[in-house]
Amino acid sequence: MEVNLVDQDLYARRGAPYDQFRRLRANEPVFWHEGDAERGWPGFWAITRHEDVVHVSRRSDLFSSYRRLALFDEMPQADIELQRLMMLNQDPPEHTRRRSLVNRGFTPRVIGRMEEHIRDICRRLIDEAEGLPEVDFVRDLAAPLPLYVICELLGAPVEDRDKIFEWSNRLIGSEDPDYAATPEEGQAAAMEVYAYADALAAARREDPRDDIVTRLLRPDDSGEVLGQDEFDLFVLLLIVAGNETTRNAASGGMLAMFEHPAQWARLVADPSLAARAADEIVRWVSPVNLFRRTATADTEIRGQKIGEGDKVVVFYSSANRDEDVFALPDVFDVGRDPNPHIGFGGGGAHFCLGNHLAKLELKVLFETLAERFPDIRQIGAATRLRSNFINGIKSLPVALKP
Repeated sequence: MEVNLVDQDLYARRGAPYDQFRRLRANEPVFWHEGDAERGWPGFWAITRHEDVVHVSRRSDLFSSYRRLALFDEMPQADIELQRLMMLNQDPPEHTRRRSLVNRGFTPRVIGRMEEHIRDICRRLIDEAEGLPEVDFVRDLAAPLPLYVICELLGAPVEDRDKIFEWSNRLIGSEDPDYAATPEEGQAAAMEVYAYADALAAARREDPRDDIVTRLLRPDDSGEVLGQDEFDLFVLLLIVAGNETTRNAASGGMLAMFEHPAQWARLVADPSLAARAADEIVRWVSPVNLFRRTATADTEIRGQKIGEGDKVVVFYSSANRDEDVFALPDVFDVGRDPNPHIGFGGGGAHFCLGNHLAKLELKVLFETLAERFPDIRQIGAATRLRSNFINGIKSLPVALKP
């Protein structure tokens, strides 16, 4: 069987390769995947079963984010040194210390206080979209929602949402011709984000407010404080993780509703299903397709020997369709319960910090849409992002009314 789980053209054409994942889970769940010398990608172990993705995620001592970072692509050593300041690329205990500083802004209590504000944002976006001659669900609804919320979290002017959107596209879209032609453009976007974060930090030190930036810049109870580089990288992480995941879960979720109209009808008839629907959307879409780890010692998974230094890649899109965990995994079910998906990570140190916020945004958006536009329909083909990292949709033409 020919296997290529990282071909960006494949993802752009039809999304994640679920047929390949299915065969690997059944036959070679710990699979040695050939690399690509031309791209500078070494071979790697592809981990496709839910149980094994959870194992790798929870054993930071054996599977490191720090050694060669958490993203799939290889980086020059100089870039690795800088990126190691980002929580995404750290292991405990350093990761634990940094995360404890940032957690202050993402507790369920803090996020819960945002629900009415998120509801207002959704109503306003839908009001604005209703008056448009053509509506792109991604551009007009799915993308602006998390951008407004990020501006709220940062205490940034809402007018900044367009440049945050553009930065995010360049940062994750270096392989997509519509967003960035070269990796250098993505690097330029990162530098613009760092400058923006520097200015934001300076403004909050001068004029503290009730926002996450002010909280992050204060020392914690033990006197620990984020350094400037750490803060800049956190803002970068928030802009990408807080935007891309929710945007693509929302657009992928709406596409799933169009492809499964009976499920949309269920939600319209019973909006109390919205919280379960949000979880099912994250399982179904798996907005983040993969992350990379590096083995810190010789080890084994399912009897397969993995050597120290080997590249290990976990595939959430596959784990979230695992037949051993989910009844009828290839069925989209807005009432699925239980739903032990790992769309926010497999647990352990790197479980998604913003999972409560993302689920709240999705819940409120789909509740509001079901109430206001039960007859929403797709009127053009969805176009997908050329990326093996983000399961993304770039456009989804819709009509809001019959």
